Amino acid sequence: MNSTAAIPVTAVRVAELRPEGEPMPVYVHIIDHPDARVLVDTGMTQLHPAVADMDPRLYPLKEQDFDIQSVDIVVNTHLHFDHCGGNHLFSGKPIYVQRQELDDARNQNDYTIPEWVDPPGMHYVPVDGELELLPGLRLLSAPGHTRGSQVVVIDGDEGPTIIAGDTAVWFDELDNPRTEGQLLVRSLNPAIVWLTHEHKPWMPETKASR
Repeated sequence: MNSTAAIPVTAVRVAELRPEGEPMPVYVHIIDHPDARVLVDTGMTQLHPAVADMDPRLYPLKEQDFDIQSVDIVVNTHLHFDHCGGNHLFSGKPIYVQRQELDDARNQNDYTIPEWVDPPGMHYVPVDGELELLPGLRLLSAPGHTRGSQVVVIDGDEGPTIIAGDTAVWFDELDNPRTEGQLLVRSLNPAIVWLTHEHKPWMPETKASR
């Protein structure tokens, strides 16, 4: 499914979790910027005892019709297991993550699956706050889901497209924003917002009703 932004975004389902028996999709997002192909989050590629209670079903990028080598840059919105489980596929590629997030993932117990954060060959680029990654494409710190969460903002004529990770897990969290990150996303007046665990992007009510 592609957005209508000038810089196209493609959502790819890479897993499904079943917390409490209810299916929850896991999507990664591909940005085909004129200067580089950017992958936002990497999903999961293997099972792990720590998350067996969520009964994961996996559809890894490497087993789909997707050229792993075509990715130039990786962005992790944060480093929970379902967002960084495919990082190992991108050994040597720059992986942009907020410095706070990387520190928390490496130093807090029960935060994530450590070996998925630091497999051999990782080249993390720590970010402090805002960064223009490419022309018309920015990373912004968006605390709330985690202290070091970030969102990707892509400029567009009708408002930005935002890839928000878990800054909001459900649409209701953008309809009724509470955290610093959710309030930030709404303040940017986005055209659409892609979330990791929703099949379709969120749109403001005025745009969704057109």
